[in-house]
Amino acid sequence: MKRSFAAWIGDLRSFLRGRFSLDEDKAQCDEVVASVSKGVEFRGVNLWVLIFATMIASLGLNIDSAAVIIGAMLVSPIMGPIMGVGLALGINDFDLLKMSLRNLMLMFIVAIVTSTVYFFLSPLSSNSSELLARTTPTTYDVLIALFGGLAGMVAQTRQDRTSTVIPGVAIATALIPPLCTAGFGIATGQLRFFLGAFYLFFINSVFIALATYVVVRFLRYPKKSFIDPKRERYVKRSMLLITLVTFVPSVFIGVRMVQVSLFEASADRFVERVFQFPHTRVIESTSHYGRRGESSRIELLLVGEPLGDEVIGNARAQLSGYGLEKTELIVRQAASSDKIDVASLQQSYAELLDEKNKRIERMNGLLSRYKVTNVEVEDISREVGTMMPNVRAISLTKGITFDVDGTPGDTTLVCVVTPVDPRRPFDRETLSRWLRIRTKVDNVKLFVEP
Repeated sequence: MKRSFAAWIGDLRSFLRGRFSLDEDKAQCDEVVASVSKGVEFRGVNLWVLIFATMIASLGLNIDSAAVIIGAMLVSPIMGPIMGVGLALGINDFDLLKMSLRNLMLMFIVAIVTSTVYFFLSPLSSNSSELLARTTPTTYDVLIALFGGLAGMVAQTRQDRTSTVIPGVAIATALIPPLCTAGFGIATGQLRFFLGAFYLFFINSVFIALATYVVVRFLRYPKKSFIDPKRERYVKRSMLLITLVTFVPSVFIGVRMVQVSLFEASADRFVERVFQFPHTRVIESTSHYGRRGESSRIELLLVGEPLGDEVIGNARAQLSGYGLEKTELIVRQAASSDKIDVASLQQSYAELLDEKNKRIERMNGLLSRYKVTNVEVEDISREVGTMMPNVRAISLTKGITFDVDGTPGDTTLVCVVTPVDPRRPFDRETLSRWLRIRTKVDNVKLFVEP
């Protein structure tokens, strides 16, 4: 039984190794390095495409269009230098690292200048939802950048690089919109937009490069060797310094973002479960995570029946049960004399809505009264010809009668009849009475051509 179990485990390992192996369709290391290095360089076509992509993304942010922003991310070549940094660190290629960092800085400056010029000249300067979404990075942005970078580098190491992985990674990681938002902050003088957007771009770039480094080391790409020992020590120290300067702050930033996300989730859960009262509602909840020794706090705004100090004190005592021991709870609510009667408020809204509906009905009635419409001349002419054989043609016009001071009066129907024989008798009264009933217009003016 032991041998059977060991054989079963061996078969399972072989099956999983075959399923998850990255050796199939793997490109040569030199081919991958050449491909990534080609995408690192920003000159000519790549530089112009970056400028155009930045303009497209700026337009999308300006008009609050997600579809336009996605299009800009698809054509943007911004992933090249970032993946070049990760690959250079993975294979110990100092020259590639310098070229990647130099082109990354050039790309950053070009994108910032382009977006700043656009937003400075654009007549639209409102803070759209797409702009606001690029100013506050979250833990999810870190995870998206990490897994997106893993997928992108795995796709780069394949022989067939025509798949949809790279465009999908460009959309998911969203590198160009934060740069455009930073340009918006510079153009409009809003520092928080620039800092928040640059913060998001930095986080995304670092974790994409980190993911690239992980894939390179997982695939065991050979590191670059040096003939000169002094040159090798210099390169290793320089790359270690760059790695520490780049990745160590991002680790602290990532940990901080996780802490903020966990705090906000706990605060939302606390408010949802503790502040459930039949006659009191939470209309606004704001959570602030403490920074630099400050205590975290939760601020609530309540309407309805005021809560007593004992109830609020009991809610504060439950903070520790949600992992919010050092959190301050601030509750703002109306005083007893300012108690809000929700039922009366709803009734007032219902009365106001009913009054508006009545006004709309009156206006529709007036509109139908003064509206000039075409009457059914064709049908009426046939009916009149059947009733009165002496009628050869009939003309009907429906309009409004105005007083000399411009005041609109009643609707008037003007009827002009052309008889077959003017000498034969013609029953004008019968035709006028029939037209009033047929057209539902009381004021009928009948004229008979001689």
